[in-house]
Amino acid sequence: MLRKFFVFLVLTAALVMAGVGVFSPTAVSAASNTFPKIIPLPNGFQPEGVVTGHGPTIYAGSLANGAIYQANLRTGEGEILVSGQTGQVAVGLSFDSRSNSLFVSGGATGTATVYDAGSGEQLVQYQLVPTTTAPFINDVIVTREAAYFTNSFAPELYKIPLGPGGSLPDAGDVETIALGGDYVQVGGFNVNGIVASPSGRYLIIVNTGGQTLYRVDPLTGEALAIDLGGAPLPNGDGLVLAGDTLYVVQNFLNQIAVIELNDSLTAGTLVGTITDGAFDIPTTAALFGNKLYAVNARFSTPPMPDTEYDIVQVER
Repeated sequence: MLRKFFVFLVLTAALVMAGVGVFSPTAVSAASNTFPKIIPLPNGFQPEGVVTGHGPTIYAGSLANGAIYQANLRTGEGEILVSGQTGQVAVGLSFDSRSNSLFVSGGATGTATVYDAGSGEQLVQYQLVPTTTAPFINDVIVTREAAYFTNSFAPELYKIPLGPGGSLPDAGDVETIALGGDYVQVGGFNVNGIVASPSGRYLIIVNTGGQTLYRVDPLTGEALAIDLGGAPLPNGDGLVLAGDTLYVVQNFLNQIAVIELNDSLTAGTLVGTITDGAFDIPTTAALFGNKLYAVNARFSTPPMPDTEYDIVQVER
């Protein structure tokens, strides 16, 4: 137990130094089994993305109207942080601990929006691509240097460079990174979840349709297919990286694949899966201490105003 605790502290320090913002200094307390297993979300919320912030705080975004809900993992109670608006969408989320900011992917709107995670104030919105290109801005990861966004309908990533302390650039300061190397665009839904190595040197993306993981150099866009020894990876959605362990949420399979990566992120071994009876098409997950929190999108359930949604805690 002491060894696991030490490893966790080292990993936490490494991620904070990298500016990823996945952990907060108080995240160790999440090991308590008194935290509720189910975090309820508002009826009709239609969640997709989820991320943890400072302390025992978790955020979820709404596909229905772009609302952001925040909850306390210790109590399970929460409230709307960002009110929904007609025409807005919130898909993937990432948190920058330096600036206490939430970065939100805008799906078919082609946008990326940044909010103050404390007040919910919109800080800036970036038009990554025009809506005429029929985009789906799916997921986002924040590193020390930039925020990177995926587009499930185009073989490219989008970079918003960040200044000291995570300071934001002007609304028009967006870079497009074309994916090359081993990357293969297939018919239908492509690049989905994204994470970054602790140093920020590499990104890892999952291609849902191609059932493939790639290591991407964000400077060039060169993608290297991660060798899983022939193990299939269907329905890949959100990603969580903790040290050398990559968690891949497999939405319609109602499970999370656990992959041990080598140091160079060129190969990995599927070592197991996480399942739970409370899973109902989970799409993404967030890490807090020794727990994963997976959000149930419930895509096979009609999204009515009274449809119930929640976040499920599982051991990792």
